[in-house]
Amino acid sequence: MKSILSVALLSLVGAATSSAVPRSCPESSQFGVLTVSPTTLQPGSTFAINTDFTCAVDQFSIVPKYLDYYIEVLENSNNGHEPPVLLARRQFSTSHGLTDSFTTTVPKLNYFEGAPYVVQVDVTYPIQGTDGEPVYIVGGTEASISLSA
Repeated sequence: MKSILSVALLSLVGAATSSAVPRSCPESSQFGVLTVSPTTLQPGSTFAINTDFTCAVDQFSIVPKYLDYYIEVLENSNNGHEPPVLLARRQFSTSHGLTDSFTTTVPKLNYFEGAPYVVQVDVTYPIQGTDGEPVYIVGGTEASISLSA
């Protein structure tokens, strides 16, 4: 009877520890997981942006302060001198959960059809400086989109 009770107790402990295993987050999720829908767009069209910061906060301890969303042409492509276009500047708050979601419109500009564009989010977040004061640094992630004229 004692051995049956020990086996039952060990199986319960094993089940409890397996459910407490932290989720696996790839390195690419350290600044959030950005999704755009739809991904085929044209000037004036509305689209949704969602950024999930669960892995950034829980595993990488990156808690955003500010979020700047841009449309950018990838470096070394197209004509090389299209500046980023600001879509939104937002302040992040964990009181609304660990995601940032909104809809926006593609600004009416001349885009180069077939050029590799992305929606980029620049994540500004604090780290502790050597004097204990916060220092703000920036990282980011992107999602590919297609723009037609």
